[in-house]
Order: sequence, then structure tokens, then C-alpha cells
Amino acid sequence: MYKKLKNLPLTDQVEALTASLVQTLSINGTDGEVKIAEKIEQILRSFPYFKQRPDQVWTQELPNDAIGRKNVFAHIKGNVNSKKTVVFHAHIDTVGIEDFGAQQSIANDPAELLKYFQTYSNDEEIQTQALTGDWMFGRGALDMKSGVAVHLMNVLHFSEHLEDWDGDIIFMANPVEENQHSGVIAAVDELLRLRVEEGLDYVVAVNTDYISALYPGDTNKYIFTGAGGKLLPCFYVYGRETHAGQTLNGLDPTLITSELNKRINNNMKLTEHIEGELITPPSALYHRDTKEFYNVQTAVTSHLYFNFMVLEASPKDIMEKLKVEAKAAAAEIKAYYEENYKAFARVNQFPSDRPNWDINVYSYAEYCEKLSVQGIDVKAAASQVLKENPALELRDLCFKVVDRLRELDQAVTPCVIVFYAPPYCPHNYLTGKDARDREILQTIEEATARTSARTSDTFLVKKFFPYLTDSSYLSLHDTDEEVDYLVDNFPEWNKIYPVPIKNIRKLNIPSINVGVYGFDAHRWTERVYKPYSFDTVPRLIRNMTRSWLKVAVNQ
Repeated sequence: MYKKLKNLPLTDQVEALTASLVQTLSINGTDGEVKIAEKIEQILRSFPYFKQRPDQVWTQELPNDAIGRKNVFAHIKGNVNSKKTVVFHAHIDTVGIEDFGAQQSIANDPAELLKYFQTYSNDEEIQTQALTGDWMFGRGALDMKSGVAVHLMNVLHFSEHLEDWDGDIIFMANPVEENQHSGVIAAVDELLRLRVEEGLDYVVAVNTDYISALYPGDTNKYIFTGAGGKLLPCFYVYGRETHAGQTLNGLDPTLITSELNKRINNNMKLTEHIEGELITPPSALYHRDTKEFYNVQTAVTSHLYFNFMVLEASPKDIMEKLKVEAKAAAAEIKAYYEENYKAFARVNQFPSDRPNWDINVYSYAEYCEKLSVQGIDVKAAASQVLKENPALELRDLCFKVVDRLRELDQAVTPCVIVFYAPPYCPHNYLTGKDARDREILQTIEEATARTSARTSDTFLVKKFFPYLTDSSYLSLHDTDEEVDYLVDNFPEWNKIYPVPIKNIRKLNIPSINVGVYGFDAHRWTERVYKPYSFDTVPRLIRNMTRSWLKVAVNQ
């Protein structure tokens, strides 16, 4: 690959490399994630620096990964006067291509997609952009193979100019970002190993995950100095089943989850409000009852979970908010049943005696305590569920654990049990309170000012990257007490989703995002803007990196 790239100008280098990476489909959960890792390793090994030092490119297999996915690492050593280290990182998996419909066969062919969109009359803006030649289309072109290409070309650049900088650069490419983040989670141990064995002093990590306009007409380019976190709050609702012909004698759990969905889904009142930061409301990712086939019995249980973005709030803060909503939903559904039963009794001239529709609300920790009082060994019961279901999808596995515990409850009544399930993405950001943070922020300010003078781009610096990102796992702001609360309300945390909290806290690398720019990530019209992404972004990162690897930064 190096031979194809070496004589090209920077913009053409990044474009050629992005197109090559897009052509290798790397859909999350497929062997394409293995193939793209192998391709990136081959590209790195084609660079002259690594031909002379082949041991400075290596892979790390993900533990217990059924597909055999792996992280790719490369290590460039500059002048030996310093061990200051900058980490370039990016994810290499993408979402699927089903959204391309009839165009699935060219979803990974930027040239063919460009021709298609140049004649695409259903969206004038997209057609106009395609006709300019300034945009590249294709699955992963924006999210985020162009970001991987930027890092690779900067690795090549710094490996060819060793005399210009002191310290070390670590490149890492991680799979499994689009759902479980297990690539970067495994990389935590590798980064710690390198710190100990190589004596590295990590200054900052730079992610190139995509940025986009935050509102119509927005032309700003954003630099993010941290990562928003994510929780996945889940609602297990146990009702009272009945024959459909006696429906008001039961308690339909889907009514409760529907009311919860209405109260929580896209509700801005449940979000944090931090001035200057993008705030996104919770969104439902899953909602269904547990019936497996048709019959005339109402559902016994119903499941619901939400994507819940977190900036500074703790797991306890979120749980308390959601329990308030659950109790309000339970009261609303109870009143709904009472009103309709009253009408039912009147129309049918029945006595006014009616069933009880009380619904209790518990956090997972509270429910486990309730069972423990009954003498039930909660840990043993949960562990047995894991043994019986070794291949079950992780969120389904958490629901299965809760369901087994409910079956063991000797005093069970209709209830809502609120718990957390994978993934947990920690939040972090530069506080500016210590010398290290201030040095990084100063470098960002100076580098963006110089770039803006050259390109006329307007840069805005914000704390929290507004989408999910692997950067969440390089440092941690949640306190031990806050993490303990999360673990207590997360079924079988240590076995189902053992995030290495202590090691992340020990690693403590601030990660900023200097992203490629484009529109429609995760849509079939996904496209990356080439002038900014293929030229401005790599030069901006080079500018920042030279500064960090010349100026002492206190860790």
C-alpha cells in the first residue's frame, strides 16, 4: 500500500486509503472485523519504518471472542529525550448495510455510489454535493474509516520525520465499538502494559470519530475534550396474566411498559442541562412482551430499555429519576384499570367489587434485598442462569436473571424492577483544574486558531462528544461509590460485563476528539466531506501532536 501512497499529496493519500478501507466491509459481529484488522496491519507493515522494525506492529486478540476479533497496535519511537506519548485511536467496525436496500451491492464502493448519487433526484442537496466531487459515499466512509485513514497517514508522516519530535506515538485500531466496546476495553490492559514495560508517559489520546452539524445550517467544526457516558436502564414488568375474555381481571404488563415508554422516551425533562453542551433525551431501543406464540392469554411480563446519555449525573441520580417515572406510570395504569372496571361493572350490571391493581416498584438492588430476606440465595440463582444460557444475548441474559429471581419470589405481586444492563460507557472530560488539562486545552486553542486563519473554518471546543465513543474507556470520572451503586443494580456485573474500572482509573488518559466531518452516519446516504476531513483534520492533529511532544506536560 505504501508504494501507492508515497508520492501522493496528503488529501489524495487519505482519500485513497479511506476508499480502500471502505471496500472491506467490517460490519459489527461479522468476520469483516477480522479482515479489516488484518488489512490495517498489512498497511502498517508496508511503511518503511515498520519494515525495519516489524516488532513495533502487533495485534491483541480479544478475550473469549467467538469471531477472533483483535486490536491492532503500532508504536513509533521519536527522539529518546522524552517518554511523553500521544495515542492515536479509532474504531474499525461499522453498522450493517441493510439500509442500502437495492444498492446493497455497492454499499462499500465509493466510486459507484458517487455515480449513483450524482443522478439521484430524490434529494437535491445530496445530488448537488455528489456533483461537486467533494464528498465520498459508502458504509463507514464517515463512521469512521476516514478517521482510521487520517491516523494511518499521520503515523506514516511522523515515522518519516523522527527528528522533529520527542517521545512516542501509539496507534491503535479497535473493533466492536458499535455495540459492546470490547475492543477498547481489552486495549486498556495493553496500554497499561506498554506504560510499565516502555516507561510511557501518556499525555493525551486523539480520536477521529466523526462530527456533524448539530442543527440545520450549522457550519461549525467541533473539537470535543471528553466523552459523554451512557447507561442502559431496563424495566422488567411482571403483571397478572388472564384469559382475554376476562381481561379486566388481569394486569397487562404491556400497558405499564407503554406508559413508561410514553413518559421516558425523548423526554427532555429527564436530561441534564449543561450550558453549551449538546443534550440528547433518552430513547427506547427495545420494547416487547415475552409471549413466544399466539394464544388468548395476556402477557405475563414485558421488557423495555432505553439509551440514556450521561454527562455528569451518577447511576444513582438516573435510577432515582426513573423510579419516580415508574411509580407514576404504575399509578396511572392502576387508575386506568379502576376507571374501566367501573364502566365494565356498570354496563354489565355486575357488583362493584374489583380486583387489586397495585404495582410495586423496585430497583434491582432493592428486589435482591427483598429476596434475601426470604432466605433466597440470589447470587447462586443468578449464576445458575448464566450457566444455563452461555450464548444468550447479554441484555436478554440480564432479563433472564431478573425473571428467574421473580419466579423464586415467595411473595410475588405485580411489579416493576429497574436495573442496568450492558453497555456501560463512563463519562469523562478535561476539567482544566490541573496543569496537564490546561496544557492540552491551550494546545487545542492555539492549533485551532492557526488552522482557522489558514482555512477560515470556525472551531468550537466542547466538553462532551455527543455520540457513543471508545474514548469513554480511557479515563473515568465516576467515583467508587457511584460505580458501586451501578454494580449493585446490574445483574451479575462481574460475569456479564466486567468493565475494568480499576484499570481504567489507573490508565487515566484524557481523550479528545478531532473528528472527520460529514452527514448521515448510520444511514445509506452516509458521506464524508473530503476537503476538511482529508486535509484539515490530519494537519490539525499533526500540529497538536508536535506541540504535545515538544512541551513538557505534567501527568
